[in-house]
This record gives sequence, C-alpha cells and structure tokens, in this order.
Amino acid sequence: MLIDTHSHLFMEPLCQDIEGVLKRADDKRVSAIIVPAVDTASWNKVAGLSEYPAIHSALGLHPWCADEELDPDILKKLLLETASVAIGEAGLDFKIENPDRNTQIDVFRVQLDLAAELELPIILHCRGAFEEMLSILSEYAGRITGVVHAFTRGMQLADRFIELGFYLAFGGTLTRPGAKRARNSAAGVPLDKILLETDAPSIGMENVSPDKVEPADVARVCDSLARLRGIAFEKAARATTGNAVNLFGLR
Repeated sequence: MLIDTHSHLFMEPLCQDIEGVLKRADDKRVSAIIVPAVDTASWNKVAGLSEYPAIHSALGLHPWCADEELDPDILKKLLLETASVAIGEAGLDFKIENPDRNTQIDVFRVQLDLAAELELPIILHCRGAFEEMLSILSEYAGRITGVVHAFTRGMQLADRFIELGFYLAFGGTLTRPGAKRARNSAAGVPLDKILLETDAPSIGMENVSPDKVEPADVARVCDSLARLRGIAFEKAARATTGNAVNLFGLR
C-alpha cells in the first residue's frame, strides 16, 4: 500500500472529481491521502473531505497566507473536532515579499506552539528560509516532529532536519532525470525518514503538467525512489507507508 502525504484535493481540478480521484488512487493501492489546508477559507473544505475514509485532514496557515487573521483558539478547536492528523501547511517562504518575514515568523510560531501543545506533527513549507527555520525549530527540539514537504535540497540540509526529528517528503521531482540534487538526497536519506507525496495539483512530474497530477501518481514517485536506491518497489512502498503511519498516527 502507498500513502500520498500531501495533496490539495480541495483545489481545482481535483475537487471536481473526488470520487474519480479516489477510485484511481485505490487502483494504484494508495490507501490514504493527507490533505493540508493553506488558508482559513480552506479549513472547512478540508474538514468536509475528511469524511471520506481514505482522506485525512491537516489544518494550518501557509506562509503565503500569513497576513490572514489566525486565532489559535479557533484553529485548535477545529483541529480537535476534525480529528486532524497534522498542523499545516505551515512554514516560511522568504522568496516572497508579502507577507513580510516577521509576519510569517509570528504565524509560524503560533502553529509550532499548537503542535507542541496538541502533540501533532507539523507539515512544513520552506523556500529561501532554511537557516531561519532550522533556528526556530531547534527551540522546539524534542517537543515536536513533522515533515519537510517537497524536499529538493542536498544531504547536508537533510541531515540537519533529521537531527531535529523531522521526516523528508519527496514528490514528482524524483521523476525528473535532471533533478540531481533531489534525487541524490532521496538515494541517501535513511529510508525510515522518507515520505512520499504528490503535492497535487501544484507540482508536475516528468512529462506530466501539475494540473494532471493526482494522488494515484504517488506510485510513480515510489517507483523512482526504489530505482534510485536500488531496492524493490514493494520495499520502498512498505517503508514509506510505515513512516507515514507512524508520523501521522494513521490506523
């Protein structure tokens, strides 16, 4: 079995064909899908999708939306009511100018505090802010865990997140022969620290545009991972599924 640990099923075009998306995922033996929210408007949409047995919700505020009002009490209440398996998608993105860095950091810390309080993992987005993120995460060492989603950086950075107790999620980038840094990391990161994802419909694959990607395609990511590591597809699937079950407390 496989688990897509990051797919935005509330977004177009996926939200127009949820039944079909789930059927095609099931045909590829994808047994569970983690759906992270990105803004406050998506919280109820994600919560509604979690009524499907295969879908598990994560609620949080993406750094691109950090200028929205975030009431930690409301988020906490929704996380508990919806039995969300994680907080996220949260993090830092210094490649953008707005919201500004201080606002992003403040919102990120609110969500880290909630993760520690509720003992929930956090799903991390990070661009152009790895040193700042690692510095902040070090303050929570031993109190929180989670996953750096869409990881495409090198082994040195990977090791630093792993030392803090985090997993690394690899997606469609692994299917691209030219993505040498991400592929090298996927080959070198300990197998018990790897998760698989699609980030549908945001990240494409080799010869597949982002809007065509869906959770069923996590099987292709798994195949790429297995080939890079020189192991059987079944071993890669079993390990990454076990990692996801352990991190998110799936049953």
